[in-house]
Amino acid sequence: MRAIVVDEFGPPERLRLGEMPAPQPGPGEVLVEVNMAPVNYVDLLVVSGTYQSLPARPFIPGKGPVGVVTALGPGLTAPSIGDRVLAMAEEGGYAEAVALRADQCYRLPPRMSFVEAASLSLVYDTAWFALRERARLVPGETVLVLGASGGVGHASVQLARAIGARVLAGIARPERAATALGAGADVVIDLSPENLRDTLREQVWAATDGQGADVILDPLGGDVFGAALRALAWAGRLVVIGFAAGQIPMVKTNYLLLKNIEVSGLQVSDYRKRRPAQMAACFAEIFELYDQGAITPATAQVFPLDQAGEALAAVRDRRLAGRAVLRLRDD
Repeated sequence: MRAIVVDEFGPPERLRLGEMPAPQPGPGEVLVEVNMAPVNYVDLLVVSGTYQSLPARPFIPGKGPVGVVTALGPGLTAPSIGDRVLAMAEEGGYAEAVALRADQCYRLPPRMSFVEAASLSLVYDTAWFALRERARLVPGETVLVLGASGGVGHASVQLARAIGARVLAGIARPERAATALGAGADVVIDLSPENLRDTLREQVWAATDGQGADVILDPLGGDVFGAALRALAWAGRLVVIGFAAGQIPMVKTNYLLLKNIEVSGLQVSDYRKRRPAQMAACFAEIFELYDQGAITPATAQVFPLDQAGEALAAVRDRRLAGRAVLRLRDD
């Protein structure tokens, strides 16, 4: 089968299209014929060799592809052959087929296209666990979403709004303000000033009558983290999702004590492995919100499989306004 094969870690420009044996589903597994695969920032970290857990080489990268179940492993009766599913594989998505645990497949709503499902993959579940599980968001609270124009940011804005929160969208590019507001944000917070340590808090206080944000989601890290921490309300919660800004920040715990605030982290793949029932509940709510029209996956730019390196480079260089997905087959 056709697949992107990583022999050595490096920049995405080195990725090559190759041939690999088609996988066979083992006990408890299903085989999914891949139609679309999302291009995620985390995939960039994996192929470059900088992610916290790395597969043995050679390997096929790609998390969370979507497609059709074509075979069941021994003893399985569900899902059914022919089901259209979101396949939350940890790797192997940049290929024509992938084998994975049956409980990691989630049946798509009938009207959801494969492109929409790939655009939704890995970002809406990350946002859901950040808001529902780690931050314990309740209706009426104020959420500041940093990096709101990115994949997880866009999903977080929409989900927070659907839950009933007031949403502040933190963006570093003013030209993307309209997109953030269109996703459901109430207020745009400018992350571009050099003196962000003061200006971020000033903007958040102005938008919250001096109270601060009850919840902050941070996929950026770097200097933004410290500035955001100062913008939390009393007993606020900040969830660390990633470090797209590059630098891993440090926190002085006395500040947590003084304001009764929490800082927690989210590694969403651990929930897939350790709490599959909770992950199923996550996607059940996401798909229900989609059917209700409460959330809309970001517009995706579609790349052919042999341009996977170009797609990842576009994500790395922030050249895309929406999501990037790879097309393996037509819908």
